Order: sequence, then C-alpha cells, then structure tokens
Amino acid sequence: MTTKLAVVMDDILSINVKKDSTLAMLAAAQRKGWELYYIQQGDLYLDQGAAKALCQQVTNISYDPANYCTLAAAETVLLQDIDVILMRKDPPFDNEYIYSTYILEAAEQQGVLVVNKPQSLRDCNEKIFATQFPQCCPPVMVSRNADLLKAFYAEHNDVIFKPLDGMGGTAIFRVKPGDPNLNVILETLTSYGQQSIMAQKFIPEISQGDKRILLVNGEPVSYSLARVPAKGETRGNLAAGGRGVPQPLTDRDRWICQQVAATLKQKGLLFVGLDVIGDYLTEINVTSPTCIRELDSHYNLDIGGQLMDAIEQQLVHK
Repeated sequence: MTTKLAVVMDDILSINVKKDSTLAMLAAAQRKGWELYYIQQGDLYLDQGAAKALCQQVTNISYDPANYCTLAAAETVLLQDIDVILMRKDPPFDNEYIYSTYILEAAEQQGVLVVNKPQSLRDCNEKIFATQFPQCCPPVMVSRNADLLKAFYAEHNDVIFKPLDGMGGTAIFRVKPGDPNLNVILETLTSYGQQSIMAQKFIPEISQGDKRILLVNGEPVSYSLARVPAKGETRGNLAAGGRGVPQPLTDRDRWICQQVAATLKQKGLLFVGLDVIGDYLTEINVTSPTCIRELDSHYNLDIGGQLMDAIEQQLVHK
C-alpha cells in the first residue's frame, strides 16, 4: 500500500519557495511515490476521542515559484488512516500549539508516526532543552527574578537576554558593560517579573556565524549553515538579516552532536536543528528546523530524502 504522509504547517500558499524546508520534505516524499496531505493547525480536531482533520491532498510538488503545488478540495480524514504526520507549524509555542500536540498525540496512540513526537515537542523548549547538556553550553540562566538576572549580568558583563518562546531572533537583547537600559530590558522581557527569560553569556564568535546543524535520527548532516550577522547586528538569524555561509562541521560540532544524539533518539526527535556559536550549543530547535534548502543546493545534498528514509525505517519497525 502507498504510504500516506500529512504535514501540519502554516499557509502553504505563502511560503518562500526558494528556502522552505518543509517543501523540500514534501518533494522528497513525492519522489518516493507517497500520497501527500496538507493540514493547517486550526483544522485539527478531536471527535469523540478520535483525532481528525480537514485536509487537502497535495500533488505536483516542485520548486517553481509560480506553480509549486496543486491542492485538492478539503476533505475530512481520520488521522489514524495516515501513516506519518510531520508537525511543522512554526512558533509561537502558545496554548494553541500545545492543544495541537494533544490532538497529534491522540493520533499517535491510534498508530500514527508523528514527527517530531508530540510529547517531546511539549517537553523540549528550544532554549531550555539545551541546558540539559551543560558541558556543551556557555554560562546560562533561566529566571524571571530581576535580582538574579542582574547578578548574572554583573558576573559576566556582556550578556544576551532573550524570551523562551521566540523565533527568528525576535526580542533578543545584548547588554554590554554599563548599559543604562538594563532595567527596562528586564522589565520588558519578564513583564515585570511575571515571565521567565534566558540570560546567556555573550559569545564573541557570533561574528563568525550562528551555525545551524541538522540531525536526522541523531545523525548529523556533515555540513552546517553559519548565519553571519549583518554589519552592526548581534543576531545571525536569517530572518534578522543574517547571511548564510555553508561550511563543514568542525570536530567540536561533531562532539556536541554526539553529546545530544542519544537523548534526541530516546525522545523521538527525528529531525532537529542545533544552534552552535563558536564552541557552544545555544539552542535545540525541535518545532520546525530550517536550512535544508541552503545546504542541499550548496553541497548537492538531499536532506529531505535522508529524513524520508529515516521515517521509512521507523514505519517498518513500528
């Protein structure tokens, strides 16, 4: 029987065709002859305990910006009739995202392979998860207590403060020695002590790029995409104007991957993006890691194909 794959993602008609990693995954699944379906987050639902969705079959996937997919009319589908579901909805990681993982978990209990595992999507905050590997991380604190955050700043002098639920470099502040804006930055990010944030010692090697390292079932792709900040910027995120520079993994990069690989596999995190600055792991992206297309095109890779092969193996051994 033909494998059926569905993807939960943001509006497929609004993607950046040149860069979209989810499109690369769909193209890889299409090359395998799989049936493809598209689901928007708001179209997932539970009916008497059964996970269902309004979804559209997707065909004719290509990288032609003018005609990159064909969508059929929406139909109601029992998710247990799907073999694998990719959860690729971008943050924010809000209550609606959590509710979606509950629905996907119901589908998982009914026999569907969900990538990444819904429980792990809930458990593994992309900022905090990295702190489970302190041997890989720079000095870091998670708190909403202004006194503790100020003490961390006083100890390290040059610090990054950032929210725990953002993406694309939003609301990230660098506070240098003597910065008069420290109080207002902490008040804003913590909502006057009501919301926990992350403090991280500034890593000067950010000037050489914030490396995105992709892992498929715990195995790293041999190349990273270093996102180099624009002039005058601290953030390397492509969404914040960073420039992508593909490069081979270093020995330290591979060591970091080895440190986290077993945990990723144990938690059912089949596709993950590590963020590494210099020698330090700063984030573990589990919701919708990107940079497939940039690495594929530069090194003639097929990372989406690697992921589909790993999924196929998971389906065989279910």
